[in-house]
Amino acid sequence: MARTQDDRRQRRTLLTVLGLNAGLAAALGIGGVSADSSALLANALDNASDAAVYLISFLAIGRTGGWKRGAARVSGVMLLVFAAGVLVDAVRRVITGTEPIGPTMMALALVAAVVNLICLQLIRRQHSGDANMKAAETFSFNDFASNGGILVAGGLVLWLDQAWPDLVVGVLVAAIAIKGGVEILRDANAASDHPQERAS
Repeated sequence: MARTQDDRRQRRTLLTVLGLNAGLAAALGIGGVSADSSALLANALDNASDAAVYLISFLAIGRTGGWKRGAARVSGVMLLVFAAGVLVDAVRRVITGTEPIGPTMMALALVAAVVNLICLQLIRRQHSGDANMKAAETFSFNDFASNGGILVAGGLVLWLDQAWPDLVVGVLVAAIAIKGGVEILRDANAASDHPQERAS
């Protein structure tokens, strides 16, 4: 009975953060295009990736340990693929040039930080050791940290009238995603060696 209640709470939480991340991805994508910002576009792709992963995690709830570990591994791989895409876009922008708009970057970074903080708090309330919920917490924390970087980059773009802070933060967001992806894959592999996890 307790397990069923935990599953319901996790489903509600994941559906909530899924919706918030999907909406945020759309807003950041539009803002990234209008502001010509690599950092905002990177964050938009990150949130879109998160929304997809939250859906996978939602489907994993109540299933066997092997299914959950597989879902967590898909989450980690998606983050790594996303990071590679951001790095390619950053190189393209260095070659072709970019003119990011600082105030738009800062405003959207603040909105995104609030949304991601809400997601992080909702997930942490679950107090779950589940690999997929740990992955969801990693995503939200990474996003919140990235928002702070975008806020700083927007201020530097506005102050220096240079594009390089935006590109630097775009690459840093990718680096954070790589770290998160590696951690998720490591946790999933560690869970496969845990006797209780194998029995679930």
